[in-house]
Amino acid sequence: MKDHKMVIAKIITLLGALAQGGILIYGFTRGDFAAAGSFFFNDPWGIVSLVDVYVGFIFFCGWVIYREQHLWKALLWTAAILILGNFPAGVYAFLALQTSGNSWSKFWMGRHSREEASA
Repeated sequence: MKDHKMVIAKIITLLGALAQGGILIYGFTRGDFAAAGSFFFNDPWGIVSLVDVYVGFIFFCGWVIYREQHLWKALLWTAAILILGNFPAGVYAFLALQTSGNSWSKFWMGRHSREEASA
């Protein structure tokens, strides 16, 4: 039996990752990265925004490191998230949902899941 909440989570993470990927392409092809960086580092709210976003990235990366079987894999995901933001985070969450076997425990806990240990 399908868990409808799992299906909804997969849809949300996939749409979020696609939106982030699209907006990254838009930003890199149409924006001025240097001008944006100048704003963010010179405006107090720009600094607040950067700190807020990167603290969130670090929280998410902590979850990735906790649940991954191999540290090298977790560190690659961490680097991707810190460089590209929520696009790889959305991809990671979607892939974690896809490989969880519809188990919320396996999705959240990864290698620490009781289901993973008994597999």
